[in-house]
Amino acid sequence: MKGNTGFKRIIKAAGYSIQGLQAAFKHEAAFRQEVILAILLIPIAFLVDVGHVERMLMVLSLFIVLIAELINSAIEAVVDRIGPDFHELAGRAKDIGSAAVFVALGLVLYIWVEALFF
Repeated sequence: MKGNTGFKRIIKAAGYSIQGLQAAFKHEAAFRQEVILAILLIPIAFLVDVGHVERMLMVLSLFIVLIAELINSAIEAVVDRIGPDFHELAGRAKDIGSAAVFVALGLVLYIWVEALFF
């Protein structure tokens, strides 16, 4: 994107972001599953009787999962590109990325339970 400035740079960056979303959806089953989860739960967040802040947190937590999964998928793609041989650091990077998604899913569970039942 060198040489692009202003609005042209923003348009190009948006295009690359859309390509990334499409690649994640095409190649990452976990991302597809989490998108489906968000598609199912976001409307529910607007149907249940909770306050405005609780609803925002419920929806936000779902987007955090998607963000964590995108970052995890990017880490996995880079590690896999380097080579198929096991390396302790490569395994650690993948495990930590996976842990980020796991923590984000835990956050969804906590926020939704707290908002709906307490």
